[in-house]
Amino acid sequence: MSARTVLVLGGGGFLGGRVRAACTAAGHTVRSAGRADAAPDRLPGVLAAVRPDVVVNAAGSVWGRSEEQMREDNAHFPERLLAALTALRRPPRLVQLGSVHEYSPTASGVVLTEDHPAVPVSAYGRTKLAGTRAVLAACRDGGLDGTVLRVSNVLGPGAPAESLVGVVAARLCEVRTAGSRGVPRPLRLAPLVARRDFVDVRDVADAVLAAATASGCSGQIVNIGTGRPLHVRELVLRMVELSGLDVTVVEDRPTDRSRGAVSWQQIDVSRAARTLGWRPRIGLDPSLRDTLTAAFSGPALRG
Repeated sequence: MSARTVLVLGGGGFLGGRVRAACTAAGHTVRSAGRADAAPDRLPGVLAAVRPDVVVNAAGSVWGRSEEQMREDNAHFPERLLAALTALRRPPRLVQLGSVHEYSPTASGVVLTEDHPAVPVSAYGRTKLAGTRAVLAACRDGGLDGTVLRVSNVLGPGAPAESLVGVVAARLCEVRTAGSRGVPRPLRLAPLVARRDFVDVRDVADAVLAAATASGCSGQIVNIGTGRPLHVRELVLRMVELSGLDVTVVEDRPTDRSRGAVSWQQIDVSRAARTLGWRPRIGLDPSLRDTLTAAFSGPALRG
């Protein structure tokens, strides 16, 4: 594989940072652009200065941001990026990071293929879907060489504070710092009722690396996950067990809002194996151990 110049938009974030590391380790020249560089008046100049062979859009807003901010970052920014790319004489390949939350909710047991209807129920899913559709339209109508990786729920070291894994890691870190004094400490969380597909951030970075160089995936959506649904309660209890802390998980009573949330996600990752030669390699326990070790900044956790 020849060395390429890769521009990572959102390279300072949870996903973008891992993408930068993976591309650098593979011998590529990596440049990163933050929010200021992505401004409409600066983006064309950044592209002209870097002259990338590949652009990875890992920028965006996730849970905890306003719908207006998510619309700006997840929908409008990809549109501006596509306009800047297609204006170039030789546009680079684009790898757009989408989300499993773009899909419509499903009944328990249904496996989400890339052809499953996309009618998301959250503002996050709707705004990410707008970005995906813009990329696919540019590939179809404008000749852009682009791929959308529709990523499942991401965990791993450095997990965002807004995510379930990030919340649990932070609260366990607080318990560890305070000490239990022989009395179990409560860990209060929203109802843990869903089953979701979780994938390690380093596996996602490997998928991006594969998509940056693979042939035959332009204009396609490719699911990235493990293909295995995991009950979020089991995930939390395993984090507590691996931490070695005396903690009792307490779930709040379900609300009308929580009852309407997506309760099942399992994605088909066979296209990723066929088109990218990619499969997840990091298991749940190593991912959770590394997450907690990073949060605690201490020695390795018990197994």
